Amino acid sequence: MSAFRTAVESGDPERIVAELADDVVFHSPVAHAPYHGKAVVGMILRAVFRVFEGFRYEAEIGSEDEHVLVFRARVDDKDVEGIDLLRTGDDGKVTELTVMVRPLSAATALAARMKVEYERGMAELAGAGD
Repeated sequence: MSAFRTAVESGDPERIVAELADDVVFHSPVAHAPYHGKAVVGMILRAVFRVFEGFRYEAEIGSEDEHVLVFRARVDDKDVEGIDLLRTGDDGKVTELTVMVRPLSAATALAARMKVEYERGMAELAGAGD
């Protein structure tokens, strides 16, 4: 089992962030451009914990440096199916995370909720830099 999966299943967002490489790249299912860096990606993953309900991994397929984690969750009243595609470096830290979700109605609900969480998180990150 991947260390990232173990961290997610612990329910502790800080354990999840600890599994990210400093220069991690995140490809969101609801944003066109990727996000870069542990601070921003960590903020996004913390927000996911506030948006997804009943999140659980159902399967894992992988090799030493690539893993596909199949998950289910709910956003508002929508059932979500998705995958986390992880790439890791020599140290085992996640260097790239791509998330894909379906169906469209769930992706749309996720986009709406994450927009609010992202804006709040970015304001908090900007305030932390003061």
